[in-house]
Amino acid sequence: MTAGHEDENGADRPAAIGLWARLGPTLPYLLAAGLFALGLYALYRLLAPVNLADVATQIRATPWTTLALAMTATLLGYLSLAGYDWSALRYIGKPLPIPVVLTGGLMAYAFGNTIGLTAVSGGAVRWRLYSGLGLDGYDVAAVSTFAAVSFGVAATLVGLGALALHPGALASILPFPAGTIRAAAVGLIAVQVVPLFWASARGSSLRIRGVALRVPSLPILAGQILFSLGDIGFSALTLYLFLPAGDLGFFTFLAVFAAATMAGIISHVPGGIGVFETVVIAAMPPGTPVGQVAAALLLYRLVYYLLPFLAALVVLALYETWRAAGGRVTAGGVGRALVAVEPGLRAVAPVAPPVLAAMVFGSGVWMSFSALIPPLSDAAEAAEALFPLAFVEGSALVSSAVGAVLILLSFGILRRSSGAFWLTIAALAAGIVVALVQGLDWERATGLLLVIVLLSPFRHGFHRRATLTHAVFAPGWIALVLATLAAFGFVLVFAHRGTPYAQELWWQFALDARAPRALRAALVASLILGLAALWLLLRAPTLRAGPPGPDDLARAATIVAGSDSPDAGFALTGDKTLVFSDDGRGLVMFGAAGRSWLAFGGPVGPRDAAEAAAQIFVDAARRAGARPVFYEVGTEDVPLMLDLGLALHKMGEEAVVDLSRFSLDGPGHRKLRAAHARALRDGLTLELVRPPHDTVLIEALRRISDDWLAAKKTREKGFSVGRFDPAWLDRSPLALVRQAGRTVAFANVLVAGNGRCATLDLMRHSGDAPPGTMEFLFSALMLHLKGDGVRTFSLGMAPLSGLAPERSRKLWDRFGALIYRHGGHFYNFEGLRAFKDKFDPDWRPRYLAAPSSLPPLLPIADAARLINAGAKGLARPAEPA
Repeated sequence: MTAGHEDENGADRPAAIGLWARLGPTLPYLLAAGLFALGLYALYRLLAPVNLADVATQIRATPWTTLALAMTATLLGYLSLAGYDWSALRYIGKPLPIPVVLTGGLMAYAFGNTIGLTAVSGGAVRWRLYSGLGLDGYDVAAVSTFAAVSFGVAATLVGLGALALHPGALASILPFPAGTIRAAAVGLIAVQVVPLFWASARGSSLRIRGVALRVPSLPILAGQILFSLGDIGFSALTLYLFLPAGDLGFFTFLAVFAAATMAGIISHVPGGIGVFETVVIAAMPPGTPVGQVAAALLLYRLVYYLLPFLAALVVLALYETWRAAGGRVTAGGVGRALVAVEPGLRAVAPVAPPVLAAMVFGSGVWMSFSALIPPLSDAAEAAEALFPLAFVEGSALVSSAVGAVLILLSFGILRRSSGAFWLTIAALAAGIVVALVQGLDWERATGLLLVIVLLSPFRHGFHRRATLTHAVFAPGWIALVLATLAAFGFVLVFAHRGTPYAQELWWQFALDARAPRALRAALVASLILGLAALWLLLRAPTLRAGPPGPDDLARAATIVAGSDSPDAGFALTGDKTLVFSDDGRGLVMFGAAGRSWLAFGGPVGPRDAAEAAAQIFVDAARRAGARPVFYEVGTEDVPLMLDLGLALHKMGEEAVVDLSRFSLDGPGHRKLRAAHARALRDGLTLELVRPPHDTVLIEALRRISDDWLAAKKTREKGFSVGRFDPAWLDRSPLALVRQAGRTVAFANVLVAGNGRCATLDLMRHSGDAPPGTMEFLFSALMLHLKGDGVRTFSLGMAPLSGLAPERSRKLWDRFGALIYRHGGHFYNFEGLRAFKDKFDPDWRPRYLAAPSSLPPLLPIADAARLINAGAKGLARPAEPA
């Protein structure tokens, strides 16, 4: 990526983003898709002697007692997973009610284990769940880190322990003697366990790469070991119960299971699909019936992943139905139980769109697969013979087409598109008809009907007029489509590998010509996905950075007028590109510098429209090969940032004064009161002037502004601050400090929330203004606004304040805290916070959200370029896409 350069007008504009920069963000997703395809290929080779019909017969022959035991093991495994959070909350000293932890944990893990989404299984749910119960961002991060580290350590220790007991468990994979494997396993266990227990017993910390980690106390550590053993053990037991009887003992199998689990995690394939199965089959002892192992793996996926996913989705659908009915709680045990678990359900409810999208996507894959595999029962074969050949051929093609359409619509479901929701209902209904026509497939018809029933309670959440074109060819989209096409190929070849390929297959039509029928169905599904992707690509809008035109500013002004954030007004400065939601009710303001697209603040507008605008912005940035960054977002936007897959870095804290309790009275405000009184004796007065502003006044203020800039040896800034521009100043009231009728200082006041919230932008004074003028401006203005009914007043952010590296252990927090304490020679960080502390504000954290969890030095450098560019940084207006 080359640096930006001056254009003919002297404007510093970002350089064009190269091909490698565009492809870079896509590579991890393509790598995951490639690993998935390689896993399928390896699985195909391992399943060479397996017959699909035999696998289906084996599954149907599974005793109900085995299924019941497996479901019990699954329940205990998920309770162990929820125990991670319970231990983590005790570890940080902030335990919460067990019903809340259990409900939120069980639901989050049930969704996250199946989908593999960080937004579902990670920080977003925990933030929603715990932030409303007194935990801050550092606490939530600590809980997430504790759970992740616990799982990693547990899986490693369980696998090593099993290898120490049975070193031959991975003999078919590891080319080492049993004695060497045992010695290595014992040594690695000792390296991890001895320091851990030693530090826990002494109450000390472990230092890893210079970072001190406080080890849990022995009771918490012991409890977490039990939860970790339960998680890995019960999950392995679920699969072990389905495996064919043989010489493979459970503890030997634990080593295989732990190795397969870690391989699936490292691959970054959701659920480790394909990779996990390959390792398990490859590690089975010689002579183990591969077909029975394949049936066991499929049953394991259904019981341990799909069943909890559906159960959690049913609970969430019932909760949505209850809320839509008014959310009344009856007396008695049921009512008390609902009150106890309601906070957990309320925290999980916002993740419904990705969960429902996954369900619709899975339904589409199921429909397409059904057209590719031959009938697996005598009843299905008999039903196939009841219908004319045209019906059988047509139903296979329609089934694959409906499946492909559902896969495409799942992206609209993810974006809460109203049109996608109703089209999905119609496609599912068509799928039910096709399932019955194709072979009286009551199981598939019932499953699709269940999907419709589960979607229905959420219909009020699908109100966006969003389009699929904004999401096309985002990195995850590409990987998912490629992986789906690879899965089509795997199922087609595996189900019909007994039929050698020939060109004549395309033209064979007969009731028993199932391979040709599947070949045509696979072609139809692939063509629909491919052509739809190409069509969406050609229609995808291209967003170009540039200042907005008058129409865009007028639209933005309407949105800003309804916002509760005074900073939303910076969308009207004219130096930032505006991205609107499809319905025009939400926006994101951003500037481009280097490889970064930096949005100032969170999205603006009603919550649903603001989230849609944020998603469009992130997709457009990634499609352009840029780095999407949100600069200075508050805690209210943290869940959305996590949903977007961005990492949070604390920038500092914003000082917000509650004007209802602000006054100059009391011993705590003695110095502030004395300064205010001294200013009054000096003849200072405050006047708040409403727009439109007189030209003579603006010219007088311009002279003050020019003198102030000259005295500070600086120039106008931009991006996160306004500039002296009559059009910008005419959008808001001006606070004027006068002395003997002459203006000596001024500030423009941004007001939002129907007059409930306010802040300042430009604050400038003349060279002969009395000392304490700006302090008087703050105190007098806050008293004036309090009298006008304004509730809160923001003093702005104190950069790098409030960082706690001893709690977060993050390199950025350590670096920022060091600069805050020792960087006074180039910026008075501590002095700025001390000045704002005079007004007794509430300190609220502000974050930078970026794609990487590494210290955000490049995004901050790009933000500095935008801010320092000022009026010179304005590029040409955006061209229509």
